Amino acid sequence: MLKKLFRQKVFKFLIGGGVAAAINLLLIFGLIEWLGFHTPTLRNVANAVSIELSLLASFFIYRIWVWPGGAWTVREVLWRQIPLYHVSAGTAVVARIFFIFPLLDWLRINYVINTIVGVLVSAVLNYLISDRLVFKTPVHPSGRQSEFSSEIHYPEGLAPALANSSPLPRISQTENSRTIKVFSIVIPAHNEEGCIVPTIESISQILEEERIAYEIVVINDNSRDRTEELLQQMSFQNSKVRYINNYYPNGFGFAVRCGLENFQGDAVAIVMADSSDAPENIVDYYYKLQEGYDCVFGSRFIRGGKVIDYPAHKLIVNRLANLFIQILFGLKFNDITNAFKAYRLEVIDGISPLLSHHFNLTVEMPLKAIVRGYSYTTIPITWRNRKTGISKLKLKEMGSRYLFIVLYAWLEKYLSRGDYRRNNTQLFEQNRNYFSRN
Repeated sequence: MLKKLFRQKVFKFLIGGGVAAAINLLLIFGLIEWLGFHTPTLRNVANAVSIELSLLASFFIYRIWVWPGGAWTVREVLWRQIPLYHVSAGTAVVARIFFIFPLLDWLRINYVINTIVGVLVSAVLNYLISDRLVFKTPVHPSGRQSEFSSEIHYPEGLAPALANSSPLPRISQTENSRTIKVFSIVIPAHNEEGCIVPTIESISQILEEERIAYEIVVINDNSRDRTEELLQQMSFQNSKVRYINNYYPNGFGFAVRCGLENFQGDAVAIVMADSSDAPENIVDYYYKLQEGYDCVFGSRFIRGGKVIDYPAHKLIVNRLANLFIQILFGLKFNDITNAFKAYRLEVIDGISPLLSHHFNLTVEMPLKAIVRGYSYTTIPITWRNRKTGISKLKLKEMGSRYLFIVLYAWLEKYLSRGDYRRNNTQLFEQNRNYFSRN
C-alpha cells in the first residue's frame, strides 16, 4: 500500500512541497537568528532570499523525483523551466490571494475553511501548471523532443468534446439494446408564469417533430402567481404534459427530487422552466443516451457550446467554481454546476437518496454519478439568459451549500473504499433485470 502510494506523482508532489516549506523555515530562521538579520529591512531580505532558495529547492526536487527525465541542458532548465516554474508558483499565490480568498469570503465561508480550500487549490494549480507546462518537454512533429520551445499545451478542457472518463466500458447499441422507450423531462417551476408556457410548447414541438416518445413533468414549487393555472391548461391540451404540486418544502432541490420520484420514463432530463436550455439539446441528449451512455452532460464552455447574455459576475463565479471542482476531482468535464443534464433511470436509483434542498442538487447529482462509476459523455450545449421573471439562484446563500456537497462527494470518492460504487456485478444484474422486464 505504501509502496503504491509513494509511486503516485501527486503524493510525491505533496512530499516535495512539504520539504520545500521546511527548507524555507530553516533558511529564514538561520538568516535571522544565526546571521543577525534583525532590522525590518534585513528581515524582508531574509524572507525574500529564503522564499527564492526554497522555490529553487522545490524545483529541483520536482525535476529529479516527481518529473524525472527530459532534457537537462542549460537552455532548457535555466531559460525555460525555472522561469515557468516561478510563473506557476506565482499564479497559484495570486489566485489564492486575489481570487479564492475574496470569493469565499464574499460567500461567507468560514476563514479556516477558506484558508484550507485556498491552500488546496493553489497547490493543485501549481501541480497542474507544472505537470502540463513547466516539466513537459515540447515535442516536434517528427517525434523528437526539442530542447526549447514556446509552445503552450492547452488544457484538454478546450477540446471539442470530452471523452467518457468512467472506468467502466461504454456499452454499445449492439451489445446491449437498452433502448430509451420514453424520455421524461422534469421541469421545476416557481413563479414562472411568464415563460413556462413557451418552454413547454417549444420542448413538445421538437420532440413531436423527432417522433420521440416523451412525457413532461412540471413540478409547481409553491408558486404564488398564475403558474399552476397555466399548467392546468397545458396538461388539458397535451396528455403528455402533467404537473405535480411539490409536496416538499419550497426549494429547487426539493422540487427536482419530487420530479425524480414521479417520472415514468426510462431516462430523464432536468430542464429549467425559464427557456434557458435549448430544446434541440434535449434531442441531442436523447440520441446520446440511445448509444448506451448512463448519463449525458452538457457543457456551455467547450467548442460548439454557447452562452448568451450571461451576467458577468455570475460567469466569473461559475468558472472559478467549476475549475475548483475539476481540480478537486481530476475531471475534464468543465460545467458541473449546470442543472441541464440527462440520466438513465438506473442512475437516479443508484445516486439516491439525494441530500440537497436547493441549487446544490445540480452538483450533487453529476458528482455522485461520476464517483459511483456510471458512464457519461459530454456534448456542447447552448444556454440563454431568461427574458422574463427573476432568477432564483442567490450566490451568497448557496456558496457554503455548494461547498458542503462538493466535499461530501469528494469524501465519498476517497474514503468510502468503493462501498457505493457501481461495479461490473451490479451492471450485469441491472442488464439482466432490464431484459427480464422487457
